[in-house]
Amino acid sequence: MHTRYMFERTSHDALPLVLLIDDDLVSREVTATVLTMNGYTVHTAEDGAVALVMLTAVEERPKVIRHEPLRPDVILMDSQMPGLSGTQLIGELRARSSARVYVVSGSNPPPELKAAADGFLLKPFSAGAFRRLLEGGMPEPVATSLDPNEPVVSLEILAQFRTLMSEVAVRQVYQAVVTDLGRRAEALDAAMARGDGAEVRRIGHAIKGGCGMAGALQAARLGALLESWGKQPGDNQLDNSAALLSDLRAAARQLQNMLDAEMPA
Repeated sequence: MHTRYMFERTSHDALPLVLLIDDDLVSREVTATVLTMNGYTVHTAEDGAVALVMLTAVEERPKVIRHEPLRPDVILMDSQMPGLSGTQLIGELRARSSARVYVVSGSNPPPELKAAADGFLLKPFSAGAFRRLLEGGMPEPVATSLDPNEPVVSLEILAQFRTLMSEVAVRQVYQAVVTDLGRRAEALDAAMARGDGAEVRRIGHAIKGGCGMAGALQAARLGALLESWGKQPGDNQLDNSAALLSDLRAAARQLQNMLDAEMPA
């Protein structure tokens, strides 16, 4: 099953048709909505297999076409999906489409994936970042510490939430994120103390996904760093553990401060 999002454009400049492949429902919906609100027509697929069906004409005998193949200009695919994914999926996509293929990831993707794709976007991303990539710009590097100038929350995602639910409900969403970050920080502290890299990376992946979908930019980026904890060459776990935990707790405090200032209880 796939969904088509469409925005009636008044500009004479044709924007590229986008195929978005992402197994996470919330991520898929938010990304498609952000791009649609900025004038793009977006088709979505929940996994690589569904995307390949969309790109392939299906016929019934005798020569009755059931559906025409989708012909996107750009394909955005999540870097980590169950089933067909990674470089194998890129190869299958290229065999069926001439579209540019961009990888979407919460952290820097593996070198082989970057080499196979036409580029990548750091997740969550804005319509502006997508446009810059299409124009040949390079993605912003992943910062390795908390940047006090980094926005606490994605204004685009916040605006979308406000169109879908009441202000009280929006606050509840972000308050739940703050509470969850507190619990996960304690779990991370324990996992780091015993040197359990697999558990640290699992928690980091959960933080990256949940905070990314809520548009909690600082926490999502730190989650991506935690997801790769101890895996990068030259990593010193003892040196960076305390700093990452401190930054994560600071990101949670900044999110709470934003809530108290912008959406008081």
